[in-house]
Amino acid sequence: MSVTDEIKSRIDIVGYVQRHVPALKKAGRNFKACCPFHNEKTPSFIVNPERQSWHCFGACSEGGDIFSFAQKVNGWGFKEALSELAAEAGVPLRQQTPEQKSESDRRDALRGMVNTAAEFFHERLQEADAASVRGYVHEARGLSDETVRTFQLGYAPESWNWLLNSLRRLGYSEDDIVEVGLAVRNENGRVYDRFRNRLMIPIRDERGRVVGFGGRALGADESAKYINSPQSNLFDKSRLLFGLDMGRRAIRDSGAAVVVEGYLDVIQAHQAGYHNVVAQMGTAMTEPQVRLLAPRIASRIVLALDADEAGQSAARRSLEVARQALSRDYAGRLSVDLRILQVPAGKDPDDFLRQSPEAWGALVEGAQGVADFVLDLETDPLRDGSSVQEREAAALRLLPILTASENNLYRQENIQKLARRLRFSERDLIALARDKQPDDGRAPAQQPPSEAPEYWDDDGEAFPAETSEFGEPSTDAAASRPAGRQPVRAIEPYCLSLLLKNPNMLYLVNRRLRELARGDDDLLRGPLRALGVDDFTGSQYRILMAHLQDSMAQDDREPLEYLKSVLGDDLQSEYEALLIEAPEAISRSIRRNFQVDLDDIFRRRVPRGGASYSDRDELVSRALQLRLARLENERIEMQYLQEEAQAGGGDQGQSEVLNAKIMLSMIAKARINGAVSQRSFVQPQTSIS
Repeated sequence: MSVTDEIKSRIDIVGYVQRHVPALKKAGRNFKACCPFHNEKTPSFIVNPERQSWHCFGACSEGGDIFSFAQKVNGWGFKEALSELAAEAGVPLRQQTPEQKSESDRRDALRGMVNTAAEFFHERLQEADAASVRGYVHEARGLSDETVRTFQLGYAPESWNWLLNSLRRLGYSEDDIVEVGLAVRNENGRVYDRFRNRLMIPIRDERGRVVGFGGRALGADESAKYINSPQSNLFDKSRLLFGLDMGRRAIRDSGAAVVVEGYLDVIQAHQAGYHNVVAQMGTAMTEPQVRLLAPRIASRIVLALDADEAGQSAARRSLEVARQALSRDYAGRLSVDLRILQVPAGKDPDDFLRQSPEAWGALVEGAQGVADFVLDLETDPLRDGSSVQEREAAALRLLPILTASENNLYRQENIQKLARRLRFSERDLIALARDKQPDDGRAPAQQPPSEAPEYWDDDGEAFPAETSEFGEPSTDAAASRPAGRQPVRAIEPYCLSLLLKNPNMLYLVNRRLRELARGDDDLLRGPLRALGVDDFTGSQYRILMAHLQDSMAQDDREPLEYLKSVLGDDLQSEYEALLIEAPEAISRSIRRNFQVDLDDIFRRRVPRGGASYSDRDELVSRALQLRLARLENERIEMQYLQEEAQAGGGDQGQSEVLNAKIMLSMIAKARINGAVSQRSFVQPQTSIS
């Protein structure tokens, strides 16, 4: 039994969901309640105890197992959900080495000290000598007591050793206090508090653990308005987004993340009810910060930066960083909607939110598209009489951003706009973009094979293609299996095998699903949303898919290297088997017998009919079949719920919602079936001469 299956066997999904959804009640063979992830009056959230699964048939249109529910309700990634549920179930994960355990224990101890410091600062803000600071917080900044508690704001008194002595008394060493940046050791060896007479703002990682601080100056004579914790074993500002721990669910639910510059911008936004706002903690976003948002939890990033020259420069740098980061993840195509929000009248978001909180939502919705923003930014300074060289330089700055779109229509429209602004022909601009494309130093992508790996049988095992006694593929064998169809249990490992070998190909599948949606938001959010964990049925494949998505979202290591580091022993063999190429898989299946003959067969095998085979085409085709199977299962479940509601005289509104979702599912299935039946994806045959 795998780790995930053992966890599921020990934690009943009904009991786990009821902790978060107390209103969950028995309804027939299922349990039902209003969905915890969106507001609704008629229950559409169903938990099936037999299948140990959940599904929302309302606005969310999502579902899964206990892992996906834990992720969504807690804002966790899969790795966090696995770790937390394993601890609850008492299921051990991969054993740590003594060195790893020692390092993990030390980091936990340092986090404990930083968290204790946050508590000290917060308590000090409530004391009598901090009355003026509380006045500043409430009156000058407009923050409520509840907001102060929520963000655990604090006060560092004007003392050289108040925190240092407080932590010493608890047994923490000077070296550790200095290591995490709470104190400073000068060249003479003297140790003193880093933060003095400052409003203290705890900075948390995405899991809500305090890792550092931002200190806002309270004295007018301070040269630095803000001081942050220095780089340490815990704190790396380039890999943190302030407020993400509190805003993750709102970002995921809305699909949009609003990125501001300052801590108080975020705090003010959350106080006003806009929880999808985070701060970049620097003059521009970094790649790790982009990856914390896209594509994991946000499909739209709105940069709400100050309207002054510094803010525009930061916006330009952030756009370039975002473009590069997302290009590396998605085969050179920008797959997130980037927008720019400029606060009116030169105010910063904090000021605007204090004065007009009700207008913030409309301001975000009306954020300017990247193309229009950068066109205005770069071309407005050009005079009518600007030289060809000046206009060419502007084009070279703009083309990488304007052409980084997965949608050909948007890309063409952007080039048309640029051509009009710079008085160039579209053909010249396209040629310029091609000629000046920068070399990012990456190795060229591996060319897809020209032959299909015909080694997946109906049970997902590796075998050579069935052949006649003359060595040709058996026509009876080919005719016995419907064209373009394979059992899901065989398709799942096949798709994962291709994705593990080239994670960027996931983009191709998701692009095809978006194309089939034809701009219909209901289809994009529902039956034609991106390929994910719920498209797989086997526990081992679900966890591998989740880890694969995590590997693409992080920036520390190459995806395959990351996967090797996080997979448990129980999945390692499964993972390695999926990476085996076709000839090696067949060789193993025949126990290395006839190896010389087998090598010769693969060396001389050629595609039949001159048709070139592409792994990319085949992956898209098989992935669409996975989605068909998933939609069929969901349709059956919805029909059962509909019958149950009708038999019990259920709410008419719920019946209409289910009808609409069934119809949407049927539309999606028809489009997928049409795409597969059009033979747009090559179904190769091979011959052995």
